[in-house]
Amino acid sequence: MPSLIPLLDHVVVNVHEGLDDAASRYRRLGFQLTPRGHHSLGSSNHLAIFDTDYLELLGFEAGKATTGRADLLAEPAGLTGLVFKSADSTGLHREILARGLEVEGPPREFTRPVDLPGATGEARFRTVRLAAHLVPNGRLYFCHHFTPELVWRGHWQVHPNGVTGVAQYVIAAADPARTIGLLSRLFGAEHVGKGAHGELLRAGGASVVVLTPEAAARRFGASVPALIDGRDRMVALVLRTTALATARAALAAGEIRGVEEIDGLLVVPPAEAAGVTLAFTE
Repeated sequence: MPSLIPLLDHVVVNVHEGLDDAASRYRRLGFQLTPRGHHSLGSSNHLAIFDTDYLELLGFEAGKATTGRADLLAEPAGLTGLVFKSADSTGLHREILARGLEVEGPPREFTRPVDLPGATGEARFRTVRLAAHLVPNGRLYFCHHFTPELVWRGHWQVHPNGVTGVAQYVIAAADPARTIGLLSRLFGAEHVGKGAHGELLRAGGASVVVLTPEAAARRFGASVPALIDGRDRMVALVLRTTALATARAALAAGEIRGVEEIDGLLVVPPAEAAGVTLAFTE
């Protein structure tokens, strides 16, 4: 069976019908956001594009929630999407099933118009999602970009806060071994191990880190989002910046409140980042 290599594609912050407020907050946090996009499935978004991955603010324009994306409405607000790259979504779908893991139906295709100088392009995607019952309070899926040149565009990749990519995607779990076990089944044991802060999956230049709620609070502060009904929750992002001084200046300019420096991290509480604990590191 061919190896399934974990490479982070993007992370999703679910903002429900608060897209306007979330976009305003993330601009104040020092991110350059893409113009608002509208998926053929009914959802809308803004992206913060980095070197090889990106952050997506995903939700609905006020009053335009649709049953076509009922999965978004069922999730808690905040960090809910962990997305890996795929260049062969059809083969990937077969491989996941062969590993004894369930998926949410067949691969799903959708599009999003993209405004270009003097024209409009169409970004096209196909996704494969693990079964919802395997991933509490969120989604783990793979994204096959048919038109990556419409996503990773140079003028969108420069941010006032200096962020160049995701360093860590943090999940809080009462039983980290169980959670990392799912990732081990999906990608293979050779990609998982113990890191300085907890169980982790290496995903290219990023890592998925699984901590107990207590360990997450020690690392990021007491305001880390709590578990829901004792089940796993995606709680924090550690973002790589060219310099902490650059990030610090951007946060000050945006009048972001409650910023702390904890063990070399510049930490923004979830109240200032649409329900996500954000941390900046060099």
